[in-house]
Amino acid sequence: MAEKFDYAKAVAELEEIAKKVENPETKLDDVDLLVGRSKELVKACRDYLRGVKEKIDALDRD
Repeated sequence: MAEKFDYAKAVAELEEIAKKVENPETKLDDVDLLVGRSKELVKACRDYLRGVKEKIDALDRD
């Protein structure tokens, strides 16, 4: 069973990634991995928000 998406947790992880990427001590290979992870999180957040909007829109139509 898939774990329920936690929007707040994803945003917090994105904030941590941003701090790491901005840190000059972070290695370039690590930055590459962090950017990849951030893309996954941003997509998941967008999908989640679209789903919420669709639910709200459906309620407004009823």
